[in-house]
Amino acid sequence: MTPLIPASHVFDTLIVGGGPGGLTAGIYLRRFTRNIALVDKGRSRLRLIPVSHNYPGFPMGVNGGQLLENLERQLEHYGGRVMRGEIMALGRADDLFTAEYHDEDGAEHQLKARTVLIATGIADAGLPIENWREAVAAGAVRLCPVCDGYDVLDKKIAVATAEKNPVGHALFMRTFSHDVTLFERGPELLLDAHDRDRLKEAGVRYVDSPLLGVTMSGDMKPVLHTQDGAEYLAEVFYPMLGEVARSELAVSLGAQTSDCAELVVDEHQCTTVPGLYAIGDVVCGLNQIAVAAGQAAVAATRIHNRLPRTFRRAPADLA
Repeated sequence: MTPLIPASHVFDTLIVGGGPGGLTAGIYLRRFTRNIALVDKGRSRLRLIPVSHNYPGFPMGVNGGQLLENLERQLEHYGGRVMRGEIMALGRADDLFTAEYHDEDGAEHQLKARTVLIATGIADAGLPIENWREAVAAGAVRLCPVCDGYDVLDKKIAVATAEKNPVGHALFMRTFSHDVTLFERGPELLLDAHDRDRLKEAGVRYVDSPLLGVTMSGDMKPVLHTQDGAEYLAEVFYPMLGEVARSELAVSLGAQTSDCAELVVDEHQCTTVPGLYAIGDVVCGLNQIAVAAGQAAVAATRIHNRLPRTFRRAPADLA
């Protein structure tokens, strides 16, 4: 049950999204003794990651869900908590932000805050993959070449073309395996003659018959089905089928976006709307857990320094 929040209460910062970025920002702001509300609806992509091996401090890797639990416990240690539910709308009233908050029980609340930090991440495009969550958990389908290329050394790798730089991910994965095949993602061929030459030079196979879907074998290996009726067995598949930033709340306030609806921010992670900050995958840049955490530190410090200062009272004054 969500505690009743008085209508007159004003938070220093409302954080929207409880992934690694949002939780890190919450930890920083609580350590700055700021009064925050952190709202999360439980859809962080980090929960899909079976093991992350490139996040600092975990030599043997860390499960995505476990990392989120660790961050939540750390936030709680400093007096913060995650408010389960969803921010449905943001607005402005005088010098404050207003938010329509629906808690996990469906009850509606109105929140007020001096600043807002958007950490809502991205949504993956539809994946033509059978049991794709189980496939991701098993490591047969992977979403981030930068994150885990090292983890698939010398495996039989399949990659789908992307709308922009269609051969880029296949060439990137060629660093990690001698056996890489690139599949066309749709009926319209994305590769030109120069792209084909680059693939040939790098030793990447190219299948131009459109990819229709992916099923999983009995031992959880991806089987790629193309329009010409052929089937291709791989050990790892990178779908690269696109993503869209969950930036609607910020856009509703007039924030500027770039490609894939990603928010444009300055060096302090502030959007084009004063007092509205954004971090992590929802902003333009490299989508990595470590990057989101770093952006959270930058944004939280800036927010603290820009908010009205609060001065600590002596213990005797509190008696």
